[in-house]
Amino acid sequence: MTSASRTAAAPASVSGTRASRRAPLVWAAAAGIVALCASVAVAVTIGPADIGVTDVWSVIAAHLGAGAGPEGVSPIRDGIVWDLRLPRTLLAAVCGAGLAVCGAVLQSLLRNPLADPFVLGVSSGASTGAVLVVVLGVGGGALSVPGGAFIGAVCSFALVMLLSHSLGGTTDRVVLAGVAAMQLFSALTSFVVMTAADAETTRGVLFWLLGSLGGAGWSDVRTGAAVLVLVLAVCLAHARTLDAFAFGQDAAAALGVRVARTRLVLLCATALLTAALVASAGAIGFVGLVLPHAVRALTGPGHARLLPVCALAGAVFLVWVDTLARTVLAPQEVPVGVVTSLIGVPAFVLVLYRTRRTR
Repeated sequence: MTSASRTAAAPASVSGTRASRRAPLVWAAAAGIVALCASVAVAVTIGPADIGVTDVWSVIAAHLGAGAGPEGVSPIRDGIVWDLRLPRTLLAAVCGAGLAVCGAVLQSLLRNPLADPFVLGVSSGASTGAVLVVVLGVGGGALSVPGGAFIGAVCSFALVMLLSHSLGGTTDRVVLAGVAAMQLFSALTSFVVMTAADAETTRGVLFWLLGSLGGAGWSDVRTGAAVLVLVLAVCLAHARTLDAFAFGQDAAAALGVRVARTRLVLLCATALLTAALVASAGAIGFVGLVLPHAVRALTGPGHARLLPVCALAGAVFLVWVDTLARTVLAPQEVPVGVVTSLIGVPAFVLVLYRTRRTR
């Protein structure tokens, strides 16, 4: 073979190798999307009312303008599907996807396998904001519970950034500042609830703090989905940068990464997404801690593959966890955060054990 033919063959072999690498990812993404759609359709049918998958698709098609009306479905069942179960299931998918993506980004960005979306104290700040609205009536009725939660989350994140910057701005300082903010806002929440709330209000607030999707509406789904798409796009745009952070800040800087700017952008993005999710569903733990480790074992460390698969895995996972939470003790509902913790703790112990064995 001549040198010219070798030169011409080289790009073709490289492109063929890239195509062969992308093929499994495309199939995995397609399988994940199918699994998510099937999970949503089946989860909506589970409950006291006898509703089939065909009824669900009929209701969705009718409300999307693909039909004159849900054929063979009564108005009551139509309301159950469209107004109650479907927004709740979709919000569960959005929350699961968002928390898993945030966990994957933070674990790489902070180089801490224990990092999750709540390591920045955002969840505690959101809880304090929500409690101030519910218990003390902050905002005079003009501020809703999600609005108060969002403002509290932003205040908590601002405090973390201020503390970490004053302490040097390194990744370990960010984690320590997040722990300090978490403890501060948790103490404020407990103080307000114990001193100013009656028994009924206390029960409702505590149920929300443990994670609940019972009050999900279409506005929550739209807001959460919009923020998720925006933040996921930002994180995917920084996928190669996140890969560089795996070798440390010095190595990333040597590769041309603007470390301080990139870290600030990604921390703000994950804090924004966490705040939006906590404002809608409360504090749901362990999703962002465990799932990135499980997905990373399947896809490898590359964030261009890791982040989309994390989003799909988190969405499917929380859809079924929420279905279990609302049906296992029916008619009583278990906070979804309790179920994720019960599942997440042994799963995380298994992850730690496997990590120890591989070292």
